[in-house]
Amino acid sequence: MALLTRETQDKVVKLLVSEGLADAGAVQAALTEAEKTKQPIIAALVAKKLISNEMVAHATAVVMGVQYVDLKNVMMDQETLLLLPQDVAERSMVVALGEKDGSLVVAMMDVANIQAIDYLATLTGRPIKTVMSSEEGIRFVLSQYRGDFSDVSKAAEASETEAAKKTSANVKTITQDSPISKALTTILEYAVKSKASDIHIEPLENSLIIRCRIDGVLRQVMELPKSIEPALVSRIKILANLKIDEHRVPQDGQFAVLVGDTEVDLRIATSPVVWGEQVVIRLLDKTGTTLDIEQMGMTGHALKMVEEGIAKPNGMVLTSGPTGSGKSTTLYALVKRIKDEKINIVTLEDPVEYKMDGVNQIQVNVDAGLTFASGLRSILRQDPDVVMVGEIRDGETAQLAVQAALTGHLVFSTLHTNSAAGILPRLLDMGIEPFLLSSTLNTVIGQRLVRRVAEKRETYTSSEAETAEMNAVVSEILPKTAAEVPSVSEDLGYPGLPAVSQKGYTLVRGIDDKDTPGGYKGRAGLYETISVDDDIQKLINSRATSSEIMKVAKMKGTITMRQDGMLKALSGITTMKEVDRVASDLA
Repeated sequence: MALLTRETQDKVVKLLVSEGLADAGAVQAALTEAEKTKQPIIAALVAKKLISNEMVAHATAVVMGVQYVDLKNVMMDQETLLLLPQDVAERSMVVALGEKDGSLVVAMMDVANIQAIDYLATLTGRPIKTVMSSEEGIRFVLSQYRGDFSDVSKAAEASETEAAKKTSANVKTITQDSPISKALTTILEYAVKSKASDIHIEPLENSLIIRCRIDGVLRQVMELPKSIEPALVSRIKILANLKIDEHRVPQDGQFAVLVGDTEVDLRIATSPVVWGEQVVIRLLDKTGTTLDIEQMGMTGHALKMVEEGIAKPNGMVLTSGPTGSGKSTTLYALVKRIKDEKINIVTLEDPVEYKMDGVNQIQVNVDAGLTFASGLRSILRQDPDVVMVGEIRDGETAQLAVQAALTGHLVFSTLHTNSAAGILPRLLDMGIEPFLLSSTLNTVIGQRLVRRVAEKRETYTSSEAETAEMNAVVSEILPKTAAEVPSVSEDLGYPGLPAVSQKGYTLVRGIDDKDTPGGYKGRAGLYETISVDDDIQKLINSRATSSEIMKVAKMKGTITMRQDGMLKALSGITTMKEVDRVASDLA
């Protein structure tokens, strides 16, 4: 926190109180106590959590008449960062933001530090323009400094020349040279900080492309010299215990790394392609997430039906969707919701993505004969109350899951289908008898993931085509008049829904910049849930189609994924474009 005069501190506190960001009574009590203990006013308020450092930085900027920037979640490119040497930036707690009108724009905690500003001007040979940020924001950007890849590529070329003279037995020593390790570490650090789910290392004819899947969309982040490819791929293979001299067939492996304070599990898949070997790395954050089903986007009627399904002592709760739609995360959230010391929860997963205390988690190992089917048989001999099977892939696993549900267990699992209703015909196709299915299913869930609109956003009125699409999909469930808005919004679980309109709806879109590509940041789920009651059971027993089942489910209150997406767009969570991207194949 920057050193502030007593006068400035008083002005900051007064501003925070006047803007309603701090409670006046609590602040006054804390100030009285601070006077007695001779503690600085701002420090006392922060210590009591009446205000945050970020609030102080923002308010101080307003009081001092300078621009404020929030850097806590901003990813900077290396070219901009390196406008200031790393040692200088860390020593002075200052980061470069770019160049404007011949000046270097920097973010500082203490914009009144004239001596530091003069030093930066002398060092860089250009005028300095300052903006203010918090300590947390500046430290987040400082953590993004990495080495120059030109040095790495030069070292890789030298290593490659030397490696050609040696046998494969010595490759491990060669590929452990620091430049290649540094390159891999840099790639992993960038991916973790960007919250990427996958890294793609893709060889082209004359270069090596690094792409990261961030918020479900691949984005190119680096282009490296072709010469670095053999050493980098070999380094990854060694860490994953793969055969470094095998380039003709795909290989799978895994290893764990510590990136900063974050422990990350990596799943490695290599494959021969035209110009070399492609490597895809799946990142699994071992620290997990909040795993809160409401924060993930489930609300209203869908949430109520899921809660009813998991509250039953036995039966099956199944979730479906394409690869990467968040099915496993949903199951983890449900397990977390019911976890209790009074029940034994056993999971069978491939891979174990989140480690959970109080849950007995088993990793599938096909090479050792531990498949979903064989593992499920073993689990049922371990006195479980709740069983989570990562995926039902075949008829044998499906039969065992149904038997587990019939014999008094609550079973969670996933399938690959396009919708919630599609789960039912899929299980019938796997050989499950209709009467068994209808008597064991509690709730089925369909889901997809959409990108959330970033905080930096703007509003606009929907076009004629967008308005028509909205009305075709959700007019039947939107409030019909302004008077109905509060009650309908609360009942459906979507805040601030508008009444049906033919003139257009107020929608939002994010600001597209380097920090929020496309105007998005983070993801939310689109859900549809079906509670298997007597009417749905009859349809299952008669082998009804998924469309027939969904028709009845909608009459009972089910909101489809496409409707859920439209309502989330109207609530400012996502955009129409994003809903169309992930749910255009759904009714």
